[in-house]
Amino acid sequence: MANNDDIVPGFNEEKDDSLRITLERPEENPSCIVLYLNGYIDTYNSAFFLKRGAKVVEAGYINLILNCAALNYVSSTGIGSFTAFLKMVKPKGGDVVLLDIQPKVYEVFQLLGFSQFFNIKDNITDAINYFHQDSADESELFPKVFGCPVCSKKLKATKPGRFRCSECKSIIAIDSRGEVSLG
Repeated sequence: MANNDDIVPGFNEEKDDSLRITLERPEENPSCIVLYLNGYIDTYNSAFFLKRGAKVVEAGYINLILNCAALNYVSSTGIGSFTAFLKMVKPKGGDVVLLDIQPKVYEVFQLLGFSQFFNIKDNITDAINYFHQDSADESELFPKVFGCPVCSKKLKATKPGRFRCSECKSIIAIDSRGEVSLG
């Protein structure tokens, strides 16, 4: 793994003991960058997290994969930082993918109603491939009519993302290929 400063000059200028961030530029897709988060994000270090993320975006990376495997706690303020990243990259044509979220961290996203705004993947390959999607293919697939995998109610999705079934309230995910799953 390369040094953070080799990928984003000046990234290591500021440090925080409660949150360590390591950068990696995947060879499979150099247009995206992986931020490995280790520790926790709360009111006291969310400004540090935001500054480091802004530094990455300023360096030209707009497709962010936030690997949360070693992230053991996120407060509501921390969730606000994640949404701030979305606001930074979406207008530039980028996106944020969350990877390997621990159940207790995902629960905070879900309780606050933010899980539907993020693309959440279980492995690095799926996360990297998310940024390989072709928008022309997406327009051919959507809007998509499909049956809820739990109760079979007919639903319609206008774009990929996470949705709640209007009948059984299950959370359903639809990826850019139109594949439907729980979650």
